[in-house]
Amino acid sequence: MTALPPDPAADTLARLEATIAARAGADPDASYVARLLAKGVGKIAQKVGEEATETVIAAVSQDEAALTGEAADLLFHLMVLLRARGVPLAAVLAELDRREGTSGIAEKASRPRS
Repeated sequence: MTALPPDPAADTLARLEATIAARAGADPDASYVARLLAKGVGKIAQKVGEEATETVIAAVSQDEAALTGEAADLLFHLMVLLRARGVPLAAVLAELDRREGTSGIAEKASRPRS
């Protein structure tokens, strides 16, 4: 069996998750991560929504640099939200792995209706 090559994107996200974990207990006056976490899940979720909106605006404006920056902000704030809720990145990646090879239409149809 051939080993897969290293995944720089996964490494970057793993490092980010570790940095967020390390800063979670820091002084909120000295750490943006600690400040966000101190404000609670509702405020962090609001920030994720704001960053998602800014990402959409950058995408529609066809400004690649702005889209790149906003997408980075969105990923960062999503990772802080995951930390606040105690959801490890590995769980999200496992869910993506579970869905791999499944039609998006079929996957959505298989979800329980709420």
